[in-house]
Amino acid sequence: MAAAALTREGGEDAFRRLFRFYRQRDASDLRGVVDFSAPGGQVFRSQLSVSSVSDQDAYRAGLQPVSQWKAYGLSGYPGFIFILNPFLPGCQRHWVKQCLKLYPEKPNVCNLDLHMPPEKTTDLWGQSKEQLRRKGSSKWEPRSLLEKLRWVTLGYHYNWDTKKYSANHHTPFPSDLAFLSEQVAAACGFRGFQAQAGILNYYHFDSSLGIHVDESELDHSRPLLSFSFGQSSIFLLGGLKREEAPTAMFMHSGDIMVMSGFSRLLYHAVPRVLPNPEGTALPSCLHQPLPSDLPVGSVIEHSSDEDWQVCAKYLQSSRINMTIRQVLAEGQKFPEESGTNGKGQAPSEDSYHENSKAKRHKPNTA
Repeated sequence: MAAAALTREGGEDAFRRLFRFYRQRDASDLRGVVDFSAPGGQVFRSQLSVSSVSDQDAYRAGLQPVSQWKAYGLSGYPGFIFILNPFLPGCQRHWVKQCLKLYPEKPNVCNLDLHMPPEKTTDLWGQSKEQLRRKGSSKWEPRSLLEKLRWVTLGYHYNWDTKKYSANHHTPFPSDLAFLSEQVAAACGFRGFQAQAGILNYYHFDSSLGIHVDESELDHSRPLLSFSFGQSSIFLLGGLKREEAPTAMFMHSGDIMVMSGFSRLLYHAVPRVLPNPEGTALPSCLHQPLPSDLPVGSVIEHSSDEDWQVCAKYLQSSRINMTIRQVLAEGQKFPEESGTNGKGQAPSEDSYHENSKAKRHKPNTA
C-alpha cells in the first residue's frame, strides 16, 4: 500500500511524509485508515469503568449509559481509548451551539483577538448568524466572523508564545463542559478528573492541524479528552518521536478520543477534514432533535430552531473539536514566572491550526 511504502523512505521523518500523503490524496486512497465502526486488525474492545458513572449522571451529560458505549483500543498504543459516538439523540446539538454561540464570548480568548479590537469580537454569533443563514454554496462569498474562527481557549488560557499555562491568565471553565468531561474521564478510569483548560478548534475542508504533542500541562497523569462534531476527519497518532510512522484513523461526529498513560504524550495531527461518509450535508446523528423531556439537572439545553439553522449551515462545511485537559494535579501550583505577564497569545493565527491559504505563506512549524 502506498501509505505503508512512504514510511520506509528516507529524508523527511515518517510522520511528516504520512501527514503530506493524507493531506494531498483523494478519498479513494484512504484504504489504510482505521475505521472504528468496522473494527478489525489492530483494534480491540476496551473495557470501561461502568460503575464509575451512574446512568443518571450520564443522562445529565447527554450521554448513553456507559454500559452501552462502544470503546476500543489500538495495539501498540496503551492508554488510547476511542469511543464511538456515545451521545443521546439530539445532544450533540447542544455542544455545537455552545462552541459557536457561547464559548467564543469574552472573557474567553480566540484567534480573532490577534487582529481585531475587543469591541469587534464581543458578539461573533450576533454578527454572523444572518450572514451564515443566507449563505449559499459559492466559495467566493465572504466568510462571516464565525467562519474565520480558528481556535478558542477556555479556563487556563494557553500561551502560544511560551507554550505554557499561567495562573495569571485564567477565566471560569464552563460548568456544562466540565461535567461532560468528568463523566467521560470517570468512565475511562479517571475519577476526580478536573477540566481546567480547553482548546476548541474550528476546521473547514481546507484546514489541517499540525504535528504536535500536548505536553504543556503540568500533570501528565490525567488524560487528554477530544470530542468531535460535524464533518469527519483523519487523525494521525504517532509515537514519542516523529521518526515513528503514525496510525491513521477516522473521527466522525460524536466520537470521543481519550489519550492517557503512554499515549498521553504521543505526536498527533489532523491532516485532513472529509465530508461525512453518509454522503449527506450533515451526518444523520445531527438531524436528531432533542427529546422534549430532559432529566432533572441536565446540563443539556434545548436550542431554538433559529439557532440550530445557523449551526447546521456552519457544519455543512466544517468540523468542531473540543480538547479538554487537567493542567494541575490536586494541590499543585504553577511555578513562579519571571519576565512574563502570562497573557501572551499566538504569534500568528495559523502556527497551530493551518489552512491551505496560510500554508502558502507560512510552513507548518508544529
